[in-house]
This record gives sequence, C-alpha cells and structure tokens, in this order.
Amino acid sequence: MQDGAKGSLKIAMLGCGVVGSEVARLLTEQADDLAARVGRPLELAGIAVRRPSRPRGDLPVDPALFTDDAAGLVTRPDIDVVIEVIGGIEPARSLILSALESGASVVTANKALLAEDAATLFAAADKYGEDLYYEAAVAGAIPLLRPLRESLAGDRVRRVLGIVNGTTNYILTRMTESGAGFAEALEEAQALGYAEADPTADVEGFDAAAKAAILASLAFHSRVTASDVHREGITEVTSADIASAREMGCVVKLLAIAELSDDGQGIGVRAHPAMIPLSHPLAGVREAFNAVFVECEAAGELVFYGRGAGGAPTASAVLGDLVAVARHKVSGGRGPGESAYADLRVRPMGDTHTRYHVSLDVADRAGVLAQVASAFAEHEVSIESVRQDMHGSDDAELVIVTHRASDAALSATVEALRSLEIVRDVRSVMRVEGTA
Repeated sequence: MQDGAKGSLKIAMLGCGVVGSEVARLLTEQADDLAARVGRPLELAGIAVRRPSRPRGDLPVDPALFTDDAAGLVTRPDIDVVIEVIGGIEPARSLILSALESGASVVTANKALLAEDAATLFAAADKYGEDLYYEAAVAGAIPLLRPLRESLAGDRVRRVLGIVNGTTNYILTRMTESGAGFAEALEEAQALGYAEADPTADVEGFDAAAKAAILASLAFHSRVTASDVHREGITEVTSADIASAREMGCVVKLLAIAELSDDGQGIGVRAHPAMIPLSHPLAGVREAFNAVFVECEAAGELVFYGRGAGGAPTASAVLGDLVAVARHKVSGGRGPGESAYADLRVRPMGDTHTRYHVSLDVADRAGVLAQVASAFAEHEVSIESVRQDMHGSDDAELVIVTHRASDAALSATVEALRSLEIVRDVRSVMRVEGTA
C-alpha cells in the first residue's frame, strides 16, 4: 500500500452493473471534488466483471481497466481500497477476505453477505488493520448505518422500525391507492423496473430480513444473522386486508423491526407486513422510498427518509464510505469496527408482544361471538374491538383487534379458532405496529 506516499489512492471495483456504473461515473466526473475532500486523488485502477469486452455505452471509463481476473485485482499490491458491488455470498466473501489480507480496505453494498457472515469479515478487517464500511447495504442513499454506529454510540437504542424494501413498499402503495390486487401491483412494479423478473427476495421478505439483521447488530451491539430473523412476505396480503386497515385508520407496510426487550436482556428481530396508524411517521412513505424510525432513550424519536435503492442513490452511499476509508488511508487511522460486546440473546418470535388484527368468516347464529371471545380469553389474549359485517343470510365476517399479546398466545388462539365449528375460515391475521 502507499499510505505514506503523496500519489493517488488506487481503487479497485468488483462489479459494474447498475450501482457499479454509477460509482465509476461519479468517481470520474467528481474527481477534483473527491480529491479535495480526501486529501489525495482517487484513481480507479481496475474493474472486475464477467465480460470485460462488453460495450458499456457512454460510461467515462478506459476500457483497458476492465478485467475478468477479480482475484488478481483485489490482491494487487498497489490497491488501497476495494469496492464490492457484485452481491451474493460467493465469490464476494472470498474476494473481500483476500482484499483485506492484501492490505486494502473494503467498501461493500452486500446486505446478504453481511447478514450471513459479518463476523468473519469483521474479524479479518481487525486482523489486518483495515476498514470495512457498508452504508449502502441498507436503505440506499439514506445515511443510516453510520448514525447508528457513531452518532448514537453514546445513547441506548430501544427500537428500530423501518420500511427498507422499495419494491414491496411500491406494491403496497399501489394496492392502497389504486385498489389493485397483489399480482397486478407486482406486474406494474416489474414494468417500471422496481421489481426483478424473479421478485422472490423482495416479496417474500428475504431482503428486508437481511437488512433487519444488519440494523439489529448495529443498534444493539450484538451479532444477529438473517437466520435469527422471523420473516414473512407480502404475497398473502389481500385487498380485504388493505380495506380493513383503511377502516382502522391504518395502512399496510412491510416492516423490518428490531427491539430491545423490556428487561434489556434480549432483542426481537423480525420482518413482516403490519398495519400502522396513519399518524405514524412511516405511514406516509410511498412507492419505492424507504424510511427508518429509531427510538432512543436520550435522543427520543428519529426518522431517516430517502431513496432506498437505485444506481445513483446507492452509489452516493458507496462514495460516502469511500471518502471515509480513503481519509483513513491518508491519515493512517481506522474507523470503528464491529461492536458486539452486548451479546444479547435473540428472542424467539413467540415472545414478541404486539397487537393483532384477526379476520374470521363465521356462521351467523346465536352464541358465535361468545365462543370466539372464549377462545381469546382462554389464551389470555384481550380483545380491544370487534366489528361484524354480514355476508348473506347465514354468513358473517368478524374483525377483531386485540390488545398487546405474545405471538405464541395469538398463534394458539388462532389454532383454537380454526377448530371451532362456527368458524368457517380464518381469513387473515396481521400484526398492528406503531402504537403504544
């Protein structure tokens, strides 16, 4: 490495897709400003891609910089910082570890890898004295991870509640505002480029769960992986759920939630659709935007809002990290590494307490409400409100909203309801968040 030299800092990049292309463009177009902010010029020294000879339009980068030898690029002795934007687990993990071992700091946007094996990456960064920064891994352009890691380091975070997936937020926005069903809204999102051809990672909640793990790790100074996160997607959200939320003065959002237990000895981490009241700051977050609501003991309530995906917004976060680690290269210092001292236990989902919205198809006859109420009481789930809608001469819908109860108690209640002769169907069960 050339830490003590006065020449340019050499940057290698892994991947040149939507995000990588924007990073390369901004590195070139803003070279003078970036050099002034860092104290040394930043020189793009190589870009590893699968097909180096593929035409790349008007991207202002010398074609000679492209290579298919990623392993060779990250271990070059002159490389100071490696930017990883290829995603996935392998070969990204091996390449990042090789870069750190070779004396290069790393900037990554790889949420899946961080949520699966951040501990290995941080251990390598500590061993070799390099930085590992990853602001772009959650919520795109929104400055979120660094405030959690640094600005709030003197405070105690109680809860993080966020909309961190633009695809699902767009779909739910369209279902709410236009009355579209899930399939129709998904098709529209795909046509506009907000959803992939295979949207599984988004609509089944895998993306949000990975980000929830990263947020929980930072907020609560504990190692949390994606496998620790309770995950549900939005594929089962219906127009009836949207309508019920509207009648309650709520909207449906896919939320990533990480919260400290009441006794401060554990954390709950989950990603699932939920109803939130229109008065909540997250309720007005529309279309592909992201927002994260953070509750702290001293700072109180904080909201981070902005574009959570896309080439330019994510590139902005990557470049912010690049400037930070490049400054450390110039000064000889390092940024903060992993903070996992608290080592809090991740609680099972059954221990989580929240409110619930339950919709039942029932027979319309005497004693139905009493039997339903008895099932809730038997499992110590208190009912807050009940609404009945008629569907023909002998069918009715019961919509029940509960007070706070454990997820285990609610699940047992639902099983008991399914066994009742008068309950023809449990149409939906949805959590209600963002309330006391």
